[in-house]
Amino acid sequence: MRTVVVFSLLLILFSSNLFAQTSDADYCRYVNPFIGTERMGHTFPGASVPFGMVQLSPDTDTIGYWDAENNRYNKKVYEYCAGYQYEDNTIVGFSHTHFSGTGHSDLGDFLIMPNTGELKLTPGTEENPDSGFRSRFSHEQESAAPAYYSVELQDYNITAELTATERVGFHKYTFPEKENQRIILDLVHGIYSYEGKNVWTFVRVENDTLVTGYRQTHGWARTKTVCFAMAFNKPIKNYGHKKFSEEIYNGFYRKFNQEENFPEMAGHDLRAYFEFDEKESNEVQVKFALSSVSTEGAILNLQTETPNWDFDQVRKEGREKWNRELSKIHVETMTEDQKIVFYTAMYHSFLAPIEYMDVDGKYRGLDQNIHTADGFTNYTIFSLWDTYRALHPLFNLVQPERNSDMAQSMVAHFSQSVHPMLPVWSHYSNENWCMIGYHSVPVIADLIMKDLYKGDIDEALHACATTAKYAKYDGLGDYMELGYVPADRQGSAVSKTLEYAYDDWTIMQIAGKAGNNKLRQEFAFRAENYKNTFNPKSGYMHPRNANGDFREVFDPLDTHGQGFIEGNAWNYGLYVPHNVDALVEMKGGTKAFASMLDTLFTMHLDDAHIAQHEDITRDGIIGLYVHGNEPGHHIPYLYNAAGKPEKTQEKVRMILDVMYTNDTDGLCGNDDCGQMSAWYIFSAMGFYPVCPASNVYALGSPLVKTATVELPGGKYLHIKAENQAQDKVHVKKITFNGEKLEKPEITWEMIKDGGELVFYMKK
Repeated sequence: MRTVVVFSLLLILFSSNLFAQTSDADYCRYVNPFIGTERMGHTFPGASVPFGMVQLSPDTDTIGYWDAENNRYNKKVYEYCAGYQYEDNTIVGFSHTHFSGTGHSDLGDFLIMPNTGELKLTPGTEENPDSGFRSRFSHEQESAAPAYYSVELQDYNITAELTATERVGFHKYTFPEKENQRIILDLVHGIYSYEGKNVWTFVRVENDTLVTGYRQTHGWARTKTVCFAMAFNKPIKNYGHKKFSEEIYNGFYRKFNQEENFPEMAGHDLRAYFEFDEKESNEVQVKFALSSVSTEGAILNLQTETPNWDFDQVRKEGREKWNRELSKIHVETMTEDQKIVFYTAMYHSFLAPIEYMDVDGKYRGLDQNIHTADGFTNYTIFSLWDTYRALHPLFNLVQPERNSDMAQSMVAHFSQSVHPMLPVWSHYSNENWCMIGYHSVPVIADLIMKDLYKGDIDEALHACATTAKYAKYDGLGDYMELGYVPADRQGSAVSKTLEYAYDDWTIMQIAGKAGNNKLRQEFAFRAENYKNTFNPKSGYMHPRNANGDFREVFDPLDTHGQGFIEGNAWNYGLYVPHNVDALVEMKGGTKAFASMLDTLFTMHLDDAHIAQHEDITRDGIIGLYVHGNEPGHHIPYLYNAAGKPEKTQEKVRMILDVMYTNDTDGLCGNDDCGQMSAWYIFSAMGFYPVCPASNVYALGSPLVKTATVELPGGKYLHIKAENQAQDKVHVKKITFNGEKLEKPEITWEMIKDGGELVFYMKK
């Protein structure tokens, strides 16, 4: 066992130097999966392939969603949105489904934990690990890389190694010699779990190496069903289970001793165990396939993606998949840490959305029926209030086919919806209705405006327009009648009005492209609704009641009760991305607007104004500017519209330097399924999509020395920063294909066929 430990330590030490020794062809070596695993980042360090359904990762605690003793939500659970906290020192097991960096959570399905010794079927506690099957671990004996994770489970002297394909998690556990070998399958465990979350679980031992089953849960996804097929590389010697819930009706199954070697297990909450002959070998391998459709589908996924028992080959293929995706942008940076942060940001950006269908194209739809994706790959996990801003625009550059498939998945969701609406925030065949707006619309519009959408444009336009007219949704009826969402009838009324107005503008763009002048005029009118929430007397976007009066008691620094969500009047009040020039005039012209932006970045926001926010902490705030949350991500680029591009350059470079680092707390807020990382990727290259669907990118100040972006159709955009240095943040001039740009912007039409964008930094 000492040999394994020493090897693991050498691997960690060697890995820390790989970034300085590797060739540029192996981009995976520039990825640090531990960035953001502490505090607000909520990322996870486990094994996955790009956009894979299986995201196999360690879970370090079992914090419950509900504090029963105090009859309230348990705030501690927020730290475990991704299941893993770097500061913890125990692991309860390895589950197969995770979110990366979300502000709310679910998943954590099918936790597996190897162990030896006495059979324990509860996880125990962090304070007393020996009371359950969890194990202590040390970061010195832990390693993570794209498509791979390993750790030494100290309490059992077991080396755990994980890798994955799109639909199969592959485990390899090396047990101590002559110790009993056991695998626990925990069907109680979940992230954001609570008593009653499990609707039902079912397990079948099909033969001595194959186990199948499913779990249905009721959580953020109201009705989530996930099926599995679990195969072992050696025969099961003994198995059993224990139920952890009261079953009122047991029927005539009471004829049997169901807890030991009985091939059917069913109940609300159960944990199963499987024991193996330690004399055969000291290694147990597990292949665990997922399906939203059936156990038959899970078996098909398992047989198709992992036909053999070659862990190292699956790991190698996973790493190759990551290298292919990461290589779509090649950068040279000023420091090694910057390169690590950049490629880790790309890694985070390619974790979600996930492929959500079996290898034969079947998937469970929003209507809970089984559908077949025809001509596209079906995706899920759409955190759209976050990701429409930069993540999906990034996909249009480097993942256009996937992004088109994602948009077609949204339109398929619409066809299965009884409301009917496009996704708001959806995952695993469910709409969870989180956050505001209808932000599938700008994702679809941005694709259509760039001629990248492979679906039917008229069908997409119908889905977008119908969504925007669903009066039952979140104040939309009042919005259509009054031209704004009234604050005395709806919470977050100002934020909703502003988001709806922008979304309506993107529908106008689609209608224009489709030649539907009637819809174009209708949504052009609605796109002006942001004006109806601006109060000239206060100078802010201001909550307004249904009778037309602006609310008298109003604190522009606060969020709660002020008409905003996850932002205040200073941040959200600058959200008119589709008409920034009009916003500048509303705020008093370019001089006054620039002065307001200066104040935004320098005024102090006291703790009382962020005390009620779990996802806004001091780490992500500069003055009043909150980079740790999404509504203000475009704000640094607004100086361009005020005639002060040098200040955009200053602010962007400052944010890149102070809000992103190569450390476990290296993200200043939730990564939110890649949005925080996508902002970094764009901004580090020197441009950003302030208004998706406009085909215009605002220019800033690049952090890279050079970047080469692989565009659709095999074209390349080459970016270069002449005279680049850490202390050189201002840009003297910018050229594209040798011609000087007169405005701090560049368009899709200019770059789509490739070219050379050069920033000449001031000496």
